[in-house]
Amino acid sequence: MIMHKSITAFKKEFSPEQRELLRALKARFEENMNRHKGLEWAKVQAKLEANTEKLWSLNEMEGTGGEPDVVGHDKKTGEYIFYDCSAESPEGRRSLCYDREALESRKENKPENNVIDMAAAMGIELLTEEQYRELQKLGNFDMKTSSWVKTPSDIRKLGGAIFADFRYGNVFVYHNGAESYYGARGFRGSLRV
Repeated sequence: MIMHKSITAFKKEFSPEQRELLRALKARFEENMNRHKGLEWAKVQAKLEANTEKLWSLNEMEGTGGEPDVVGHDKKTGEYIFYDCSAESPEGRRSLCYDREALESRKENKPENNVIDMAAAMGIELLTEEQYRELQKLGNFDMKTSSWVKTPSDIRKLGGAIFADFRYGNVFVYHNGAESYYGARGFRGSLRV
């Protein structure tokens, strides 16, 4: 008689790196319960284990210094929402101009990459101004750095881009030429799982 194993027995085992990332995400989740009141890690982990491509994106966020954490749950879709929650703009995502057009417009001293292409390669979305303000309600972020935020098309068409930071107890949103880049300015992303 042939014994049939359950479908889970055939499920590919997670790599040691994936397990380590899950441990880090769980520890951050438990240390920062104010960011996700009423949510349970076991449910978040089940979603992550069922969506390994999203786990890959979280690993990219983590590897570039973003310290991703759950900041919400969309009851309509059932998705958990992660934002980069590092105290300062992620170190591995700084010194970038806003988009490819801005990068190509630079004649010299070009940065290595741009925010829009890097976020897309990581499988994440750039935070909007509204999302950035939501993040700031969960703590004080970017007190020494700043982060590019998704720029409205009318501003971008005129050559500008916007970024934000937290100073003097307030969120400030500024503008700059999209081709500019600074060592203290990166970007924060979001991911829905």
